[in-house]
Formats: sequence, structure tokens, C-alpha cells
Amino acid sequence: MTGAPAAGVPAAPSGGPSAAPGGEDGPCPDCGAPRTGRFCENCGYDFVLGGSGAGPSQAVRPAPQPTGSSPQPAPWQPAQPSQSWRPAEPGWQPPAPSSSYRTAQPPAPAPAPAGGWVAVINADRAHYESMIAQGGPDAARVAFPPYCPERRVPLRGPETRIGRRRQSRPMVPEIDLSEPPEDPGVSHLHAVLLAQPDGSWQIVDPGSANGTLVNGKIIEVNVPVPLEDGDRVHVGAWTLLTVRKG
Repeated sequence: MTGAPAAGVPAAPSGGPSAAPGGEDGPCPDCGAPRTGRFCENCGYDFVLGGSGAGPSQAVRPAPQPTGSSPQPAPWQPAQPSQSWRPAEPGWQPPAPSSSYRTAQPPAPAPAPAGGWVAVINADRAHYESMIAQGGPDAARVAFPPYCPERRVPLRGPETRIGRRRQSRPMVPEIDLSEPPEDPGVSHLHAVLLAQPDGSWQIVDPGSANGTLVNGKIIEVNVPVPLEDGDRVHVGAWTLLTVRKG
């Protein structure tokens, strides 16, 4: 029997229960994932009640990804400079080195001894003409140098050798007369100046090919001859050495 509903009894809603948002087979309205049951497998959305259920928290809900695509890496960003770094202020100066620090300096050359002796080297044309006049197999091929600058060699140590450098032997005389212009009449070890305990010098000829003259006189082989300030020593074809006391 039909009729109006009894007083105080609420009327039943027309139709069946309301459809869940998105439809029975529609994707999740929160994350877009396909529906596989009451709750979204991805974000926990409740398709019946219309809200999150027992699924993951909204705070950690991952961002929706397109179906069938792999996650994309975050775009590259240039590194930010450290907050503790600051550019140098105008007028900045590097800190001064410690007073205990000193830059290494090359050793200074040893000064010439006070009151020392020196050999002054020149080309003597008169001696050259005298030697050429004596003749010899090579006299015609020896020419006087048109330019021969004066040289000064301090006499140091126990001895000072006079001669010409030889390529086949390591000996290099302190007074090397192989430098241009080379005197071809000088032996490789022509003479030696010997220092004496009183500060004076002597000269000895160990056996040169053309001999050694002191003040115009030939000296004997292996016989030391004392030298005085201003003495003139001739060797080779034109070389004159004048010894001077400082």
C-alpha cells in the first residue's frame, strides 16, 4: 500500500549513491594515475569518499608523471658562489712578509784584493815586426790584427796561467789568448805567473815554442823571474802584457 511517508521519517534520496569523482574507471583527479581500485595506487585518493585515504601523505605526494615516460632530471643551474667569499676591497694590499723572511740573493762576486796586481794586455806592433823579421815557415801568413782592444786581468790565487785554450783538453788558462784576435804564436801553456808570500809575482816559462821576453830579454826555461811594477812581458807574435801593482 502506498501513500505519503510517515511523519518524522526522512525521505530516501532519489536514485542510487552518487558517482565518485572521475567516474568508475576515470583517472585519479589528484594525480592523474589510472584507477585500479577504491584507493589510488599513486597518491592514496579515495574514489568513494572523494579524498585521501590511507595512501601517502599529501606532503610527500610525488608529482604526476606522464604514463610510460621516465622521470626527467631537474634542469642544471650554475653553482652559486660561497656566501663567505667577498671581492677584495679597493686599495687592498697583500700582507707584508715576515721580518724573518728574506729573498735569496746570489752571492756577490769576490772583490779584487786591495793592492792587488793586474795584467794589462795589448797588441805591440814593434814586437810583431821584430818577430816577423826573424823569419820562419809561417811568418808570411801571420798578419798583425787591425783591431785588438785592451784587456785587464786581475792576478788572483797562487798562479795565473798564460796560453791558449785547446779544444781537446779541459785546461783553460786564466789569461786566454785564443780569444779574438787569437795570437797564433802563443803556446797552449806558454807561461805561468806565480804568487809569492810577500805579495809579489814571478814568471816562469815551462817550455813554450817561441819563448817569453821580460823587458826585451828572453828568459830561461823553468827559471822563475821576479816581476816589478810596470814590467813588460812579450809572448807570441804580438802580445804584450804589462804587470801593474794596484
